Parts: sequence; C-alpha cells; structure tokens
Amino acid sequence: MNILVAGGAGFIGSHLCDALIAKGDKVVVADKLIMGKKNIEHLMDNANFEFYEIELANQADIDKLFTENKFDIVYHMAANSDIQKGGNEPSIDFNDTLLTTRAILEGMRKAKVKNIFFASTSAVYGEMPDVMLREETGGLKPVSYYGGAKLASEALISSYVSMCDINAVIFRFPNVIGPRLTHGVIFDFIRKLRRNPKELEILGDGKQCKPYIYVIDLIDAIVRLTSDIKRDQEIYNISVESAGTTVTHIAEIIVDVLGLKEVKFNYTGGDRGWKGDVPRFKYDISKVLSTGWKPKYTSDEAVEQTVKDALDNGCDESRESYGL
Repeated sequence: MNILVAGGAGFIGSHLCDALIAKGDKVVVADKLIMGKKNIEHLMDNANFEFYEIELANQADIDKLFTENKFDIVYHMAANSDIQKGGNEPSIDFNDTLLTTRAILEGMRKAKVKNIFFASTSAVYGEMPDVMLREETGGLKPVSYYGGAKLASEALISSYVSMCDINAVIFRFPNVIGPRLTHGVIFDFIRKLRRNPKELEILGDGKQCKPYIYVIDLIDAIVRLTSDIKRDQEIYNISVESAGTTVTHIAEIIVDVLGLKEVKFNYTGGDRGWKGDVPRFKYDISKVLSTGWKPKYTSDEAVEQTVKDALDNGCDESRESYGL
C-alpha cells in the first residue's frame, strides 16, 4: 500500500513507519520535525520511504502533498505529545492537534482518500475515576487542552466519515513508552536522580496510577486493525490488561534498575502532578482484546523495559553518570 504517516518522525510515528516498511508498504512521512530527524534517519535511504518537511496545519502544504502522491490510507499521528507543555500554551494543542486534523481531512476529501487511522487518547474521557471507561461511555469532559483537542479531532473525523464516506479507525490509548521516548515521568526521574542519587522529588502523593503500554505492543495493534479497514468508523480503547503502575512504583523500578540504595522520596503533595493531569482511571479494553490482539508487556514490565531502553540509548546521560 501507499501510506502517509503524518507526524511520522515522532516517537510513536517512527515505530509505525518501521513496521509498515518491514511489511513491504511504501511510506511517505510528513512532519515539521519538532523532535528532529533522529527517529527516521535510518529510513532516509530506504527505497520505500520518502520524507516531506511541512507544517501539517498548513492547508496549502497538505494539498500539495496529496496532489503529488496517491495514498491508500493516512495514519494521523501528528499532535502535541507533551500535555504539560500544552498546558502552559493552549495554542500548541490547537495548532499541532486540531488544525492538523482539519487540514489532513480536507486533503483527503479533495484527493478522495477514503481511509484514516487517528491516534487519540484516554484523555478524551476527562476525569471519571469511578467509571469503567468504555468506547461508548458518554459525558466526555476533557480536563486538559490536549484531551480537548483530541476529542474535537474525533468529532471532526466523525463528520467527514458521514459526509465524505471516509472510513476511520481511532485508538484511544493512555501513556505509551519505550525506545525513542524523550519526555515524561521516567525521564524526569532519571534526570533528577542523576543530579542527586540520594533524594527524588515526586510530584503529587505518588499514588497516581495509570496503565503504561509498550510502544511495540501498540504498533502491533495499529498494524493489525488497519490492514483491512471496514466501512464507517471504529473506536478502540487500547492499553494493558493490568490496572497500571503508580508513580511511586515507577520510582522504585528506576531506583532498582539503576542499582541505587537508600533513595529518599520527597512528595510535593496533592493527588496529581499538575493541572490537567488525570491521577487514575479504569479502562475497559475488552473490545480490542476480542480481535485477538494481546499486549506482551504488563504496565510494570513496560516501565522497566523503558528504563533499560533509556539507559542503553543515552537519555542524554549514561550509566557512568550514576557510577554504574
């Protein structure tokens, strides 16, 4: 297939490119390179890979992209991936998530491209700690600009599905971790411990509990469920089968992998790390499990493996920085 991966130079998008090219697809990546080219440098000389550096919210650039290529499917992975960063500046989520969605959908409409995958998020549900969150759960009230922009994008996709006979698969997933990850709690803790291996500041009370999915598991699900997109629209919650991992346990895993002793945890207090953070939720993934897909890593295993990945690949520090 001829495939567009919007945001393909990012963390998740670059892993998707690897998987699609491995199965023989021709992949075009369009990205404005917020993260640079490091995630796709190894693909630049591949005959089945092409790269466009463009602003994905710019309709003229998107229209030119669709004019120059004939795509069978679009994987829309482009978005602001840093909730805290977007929380400080709402225009980031508006531009990098919602406006990119509008431009891509318009490009598809004009070029008569009929299939799209959209990377959404568990953040669209908002804060409903006592509700088992299912795909049909109503009353969605996002509490972050990130979640709001993703939910608005879902709504826009739904309208194009109806008006333009487009077929869509939407994944709502929580925290994705693994190789090429560049930010988040794991990296924050590693960097803090580099500065002071005796004490670690933990935002909130440490009881925040979320499921963490390993990126390779997520990519496997994406490829499986988009190989033959059915008509209309399907939404899937996707995560691990376990309840999740607390922030304190993440800290414990990191300390253990680093081989540190007697690290004092200092909590800032409160039930969350920052405004817009959802400290805990219950996620029903029975729909995606019914397709035959199953994650290989539990949440704890994903965290531990990601710590090892980060250390093996630098995390802008090395094991020697900790005296290991």
